[in-house]
Amino acid sequence: MAEKTHPGAAGRAPKAVRPDEIRNVVLVGHSGAGKTTLVEALLAATGTIQRPGRVEDGSTVSDYDEVEIRQHRSVNLSVAPLEHRGVKVNLLDTPGYADFVGDLRAGLRAADAALFVVSAVDGVDGLTRMLWEECAQVGMPRAVVITKIDQQRGDFDEVLAACQEAFGEGVLPCWFPVGNKLFGLLTQTCFDYASGTRVECEPDPQYLDRIAEQRSALIEGIIQESEDETLMDRYLAGEELDVASLIADLEKAVARGGFYPVLCTAVPHGDRPGPVIGVLELLEVITQAFPSPLEHGLPPVTTIDGRPVEDLTCDPDGPLLAEVVKTVSDPYVGRISLVRVFSGTLRPDTVVHVSGHGLTDRGHEDHDVDERIGALSSPLGKHQRTIDACIAGDVCAIAKLTRAETGDTISDKDRPLLMTPWRMPDPLLPVAIEAKSKADEDKLSQALSRLVAEDPTLRLENNAETRQLVLWCMGEAHADVLLDRLKSRYGVEVETVELRVPLRETFGGRARGMGRHVKQSGGHGQYAICHVEVEPLGSGEGFEFTDKIVGGVVPRQFIPSVEKGVKTQMARGVVAGYPVVDIRVKLFDGKAHSVDSSDMAFQTAGALALKDAASKVPMLLLEPVDELEVLVPDEYVGTVMSDLSARRGRVLGSESVPGGRTMIKAEVPQLEITRYAIDLRSMTQGTGTFTRRFLRYEPLPSHLADKVAATGQQG
Repeated sequence: MAEKTHPGAAGRAPKAVRPDEIRNVVLVGHSGAGKTTLVEALLAATGTIQRPGRVEDGSTVSDYDEVEIRQHRSVNLSVAPLEHRGVKVNLLDTPGYADFVGDLRAGLRAADAALFVVSAVDGVDGLTRMLWEECAQVGMPRAVVITKIDQQRGDFDEVLAACQEAFGEGVLPCWFPVGNKLFGLLTQTCFDYASGTRVECEPDPQYLDRIAEQRSALIEGIIQESEDETLMDRYLAGEELDVASLIADLEKAVARGGFYPVLCTAVPHGDRPGPVIGVLELLEVITQAFPSPLEHGLPPVTTIDGRPVEDLTCDPDGPLLAEVVKTVSDPYVGRISLVRVFSGTLRPDTVVHVSGHGLTDRGHEDHDVDERIGALSSPLGKHQRTIDACIAGDVCAIAKLTRAETGDTISDKDRPLLMTPWRMPDPLLPVAIEAKSKADEDKLSQALSRLVAEDPTLRLENNAETRQLVLWCMGEAHADVLLDRLKSRYGVEVETVELRVPLRETFGGRARGMGRHVKQSGGHGQYAICHVEVEPLGSGEGFEFTDKIVGGVVPRQFIPSVEKGVKTQMARGVVAGYPVVDIRVKLFDGKAHSVDSSDMAFQTAGALALKDAASKVPMLLLEPVDELEVLVPDEYVGTVMSDLSARRGRVLGSESVPGGRTMIKAEVPQLEITRYAIDLRSMTQGTGTFTRRFLRYEPLPSHLADKVAATGQQG
């Protein structure tokens, strides 16, 4: 059996005493690009672990969750700190699959720079393009590393061109690969890795022209971003520019997000042997060119009552400000909070204030509580190594914070603060579940509350109308992982069931009905008769009750009873068990008994009168219709519009959006979009997104209405 841990994994944690000694780097890119394998290579190269693990064996530092080991892919944000030349680097490995965008966004929040990992075999996908744009919007410094350059189908030049086309200007290589060699375009040094170690060598003559072309492009790109306005003139005049100055200018441009160096690596993977190429060069860029926390601004901060706070900086001696970027429930340790400290210093055994606001729609109650910090640790995958403090700019883990959830702010108890939460997409795939047994049902509520605390992209809905428990997920893979965790982590087995869409009923025309509730069985009897006239109202007009009784045939005190009975029957439905809406009910006649009439008797008569009227006129089933806004790349517009029409949707129009995308607006019945999150992703190669909001109820087509009425969807 493959070994699941590293002999050196639980050793001493790297420690930084100043923020300028820290780099927080998030690795992003599509699934299969090699992010986790690259993290293993970086950890091994710095001696953090004795040897790199393999994704296939489930022995990597990053992918330690049982689900990740089984599925051979990352589904969680994980942290792997290392130290290189006196700089502590927190590598934040993120999932590459769109369903786990919550962990990816958390990684972006905790980081000060992003490393885009692109496979030389697979190139740039649509999701990676979208992530690049997202980083650009917040000014996140970025670099690109092209992996798998040693694979037979890997083409560095082709993928470099694809990156430049996708990411725009400023994306230029710093190293040029030739077989097992790397040529430094600025330093003009060449290293050969064929022996398994880095050996300086001479470049192959046939590549000199290509190297010179790439070097010129790199120097011109650096000059354009340089603050020295004389550089371009000197370069065009033929002056040989100082390499050290060019490197310094490059590092400054990368740190401020104006230049994006491209590097390349080859790491032995799976059963493919070979030398490790480019990892040391990548470490140099990360530690020297990526910004420290001092160079990356803090997210917006307010007081608890909403007043802006602008005097905070990344100062270990300043007021405490930290954020929970991820929450994990460990069956043995309990709740573990992964925290990024933005200001001040976290220390064990101190009382802090925990604030969480703005996610009530997803099951997170707003809260302001004081909690005591227990032990602090530096996580290396699943290993927690105890530390005595965590300074501004660093990342750590806190065990057993009972109320803290993902997205919460941690601050001084005497100066409570609140950080503006990062933008989180809405979960749009509903999955209805039921406990398999009574024992599972007893444990389900607590297990779900823990999942919700961990994952802000999950929304839990207990739909009283359809009597279903619904998990709103990001996609099919997200749902699979949640159900897997319920079973493997919390011992709760559930079944997925068909989702019920809350339909409505209404009258298809005007009708009269009589309700007769007469029982004589000795002693007090029951006596109530009422006649009503029912007519439909316009969509969304609700319910009206009109009293047209003349001569007291129905005593005044029982008229509200008739209305109450009608409303009760409306809630129960009259055809397929769905609520009746948009009708006017007129009470115009009836009979009462001086002794046997009662409130309950007239309630029953009112309900019977409505059912009687419904039997004399066609009843309509109404379905909810949502307004959809679908954002897709231009090349998928025709496919998506055709699909919406096939779902009985009405396309209202479209408009161009910057970045070669189109926003399509449509009205579509909810019955047709229960799995739209999955279908849209399939149609657009993962690049399409949509939002939805309830619009109104409309009549269900007769052929579908007959089917629903026959099956009695709600039982």
